[in-house]
Amino acid sequence: MKEILTADQMRRSDQRMIQKMQVPSLVLMERVALQCVAAMKAEDIDLSKALVVCGSGNNGGDGFAIARMLVEEGNHPDVVLVGNYDHRSEETKIQMKILENLGISVGNSLPQKEYSVIIDAVFGIGLSREIKGRYAEVIDQMNRMTACKVAVDTPSGIRSDDGKVLGTAFKADLTVTFAFQKMGQILYPGCEYTGKLVTAPIGITRPEFFAEEEICMALEKSDVPAMLPQRKPDSNKGTYGKVLMITGSKGMSGAAYLSARAAYLSGAGLVRIYTEESNRAILQELLPEAVMTTYSLDETESFEELPDLLEWADVLCIGCGLGMGPHSEELLKKVLENNKTPAVIDADGLNLLAKTDEWGIEQIRMNPSGYVLTPHMKEMSRLTGYSVQELKDNRRELLRKYTEKVHAVCVLKDSRTLVKAPEGRLMINTTGNAAMAKAGSGDVLAGMITGLMAQHMRPDDAAVLGVYLHGLCGDHARKELGSYSVLAGDLLKMLGRTLKELEDMTE
Repeated sequence: MKEILTADQMRRSDQRMIQKMQVPSLVLMERVALQCVAAMKAEDIDLSKALVVCGSGNNGGDGFAIARMLVEEGNHPDVVLVGNYDHRSEETKIQMKILENLGISVGNSLPQKEYSVIIDAVFGIGLSREIKGRYAEVIDQMNRMTACKVAVDTPSGIRSDDGKVLGTAFKADLTVTFAFQKMGQILYPGCEYTGKLVTAPIGITRPEFFAEEEICMALEKSDVPAMLPQRKPDSNKGTYGKVLMITGSKGMSGAAYLSARAAYLSGAGLVRIYTEESNRAILQELLPEAVMTTYSLDETESFEELPDLLEWADVLCIGCGLGMGPHSEELLKKVLENNKTPAVIDADGLNLLAKTDEWGIEQIRMNPSGYVLTPHMKEMSRLTGYSVQELKDNRRELLRKYTEKVHAVCVLKDSRTLVKAPEGRLMINTTGNAAMAKAGSGDVLAGMITGLMAQHMRPDDAAVLGVYLHGLCGDHARKELGSYSVLAGDLLKMLGRTLKELEDMTE
């Protein structure tokens, strides 16, 4: 797993190295510069005609050290200080003086020349205010120039905690960050400005004063094979769990099919679909492996068999294509009142849950086996009362508060999905792409998480793994089909191949 830090966490890590470990700040600055030059060489960037644009803080000092190393290798960079000369940090003053001692003059405005590479060392990770005035003009001018663009630590103008563009931002082709990746480089829109992200070691390790839950983590592909549920030679379908999919209102057989098939393909042993009667024939043809139990909305006594079905199931999923009518609302309430198994609530189930107010939350809290809620931003807005923009601006803290309130795992779906358990660490997913932005994609994810839970995975682990696999399927599908033509069914086609690829990694 890789650790994703906030700006404050990175500053604390820096200070530990400087104050406790007695590593001078200038030494860290030299390591930064060496790694930046090495990363540009590894990318075959032409360094012969470089423009290095520096601020007055330590990010600017990094830039001056980079420029000096380019000079020492026989290059002839132009170097510009766009920060306030009188407000230079002590380290930046030293680096600038060393450069000038080599005979390199430092300008105060961008030359009107052509360059092979433009190196942004203006602000770094510490920026929190909106960029205005001359700084904004300089960054916009850098963006208009034709050259490869490299950011030192993080693109100037991107807030490191959430990826927000602070007025304007440098649009990098390559960003070289140090020790750890930062949240703003992973979340959008910061991710788009970061370009290719290279994480370089400079001797900083994670400080011991961070509690586990403070650190946001991201799965890497090498982590996944060990997480997959084991398939035992001496087993049967019951070994891998009985799934109850309460999905598909009248005319919504597609959502029921996608989620149920995803549960099967993820490894569940037996899947039963509980759906409206009119969906029976279609689903039996599409997925003959599933057991079908139906209800009729015309009957005076609805859902009489539901308590027995809940007793039968090892895990359930409710909400995919469920609808928002009174019968669907009644169905969700009966599930919340009677269910004691691990469960996933998705889509319409979440919208109906939002209408139950505190009663629904209390029912979720009372289930000892645990729930996984899978809202996208709009559904999360309904659940919490916060606007989508408020959620995007403060997603870490609001997600933490919500999971603690409901005592459930929450999968907050977005271009970068976050997964949080009430007492667990925050996880951010880095797989997936815009080709997956199609109807039915969420149904597939809900089914995948449910299928993994059926194989006795903890709800939080199943959520993290399911989200990662779902995105990986999307990445494979885009590679094969392009960005426009991927459908939810294509994610199902890729799921078997993806799991086999990961299974083969253990052999």
